[in-house]
Amino acid sequence: MPKTHRNIALTLAIAITTASSTVASAASLQQIKDRGVVRIAVANEIPYGYMDLNGKAKGVGPDVAKHIMKQLGIDKVDWSTTNFGSLIPGLQAHRFDMVAAEMAILPQRCQEILFSEPNSSYGEGLLVAKGNPKDIHSFESFIKSGEKVAIMAGADQLEMMQALGVPAGQLVTIANNADAISTVATGRASAYAATSLTASQLADKSDKVEVAANFTDPIINGEPVRSWGGFAFSKDSEDFRNAVNAELVKFKGTPEWKKILEQYGFTDADAKGSMAKTTAQLCAK
Repeated sequence: MPKTHRNIALTLAIAITTASSTVASAASLQQIKDRGVVRIAVANEIPYGYMDLNGKAKGVGPDVAKHIMKQLGIDKVDWSTTNFGSLIPGLQAHRFDMVAAEMAILPQRCQEILFSEPNSSYGEGLLVAKGNPKDIHSFESFIKSGEKVAIMAGADQLEMMQALGVPAGQLVTIANNADAISTVATGRASAYAATSLTASQLADKSDKVEVAANFTDPIINGEPVRSWGGFAFSKDSEDFRNAVNAELVKFKGTPEWKKILEQYGFTDADAKGSMAKTTAQLCAK
């Protein structure tokens, strides 16, 4: 290759590398303000974070996030949806600045991403076929029954089932919540394990399924399972996370915050429960 061509190629390579580095780096709060838009992702999961039929972001995560962005002086939000299992990789690749999916704050996730303080707290539930023909009322039901249970890819119900000793061959992975109704209704799985709110929302969409009545919370390490959901950020977005945290802590002390939770079916106990743990405690488990 002639020297001139080599120089041109080298210049182009440097330019491409520089551009790639810019795209791959996390944006600070000031940089987000300067560009005038923040990119926030949800997993299309009602009531946590989803897009309605008009393309508007809804759910407890987006509604609280909208308030926080306004307080931070960020007027525009670029919302995107992705499968739950793609949220963490998306943050790591800086495809978005923040996740508002009320992702459960878990130690293993804390190794990969940053979390805000908890914005919500919620328990577990099961979606079963109408009439609950398999008479399933708990996660523990699957330990020795041989029945299959569906779990969304990337969801923490997988770790719960593993901790309880449910055989891997009984776990059916689905891509998203939208597949849960058909998976259970057709008998591909005897139940779908999800949070109580998700199971309830899905049951409202079809007369072929229902929420398992008399459900008992799974007991792991001697304690009933409860999850705490928060906003998520890439590991190098500490500046932005801290700014969001400061506004979230202030907002959680207001009636407006509690009203948002109630609007999406969270109980008073859920609201109080969200104050019971800090992110530091949840990450250290």
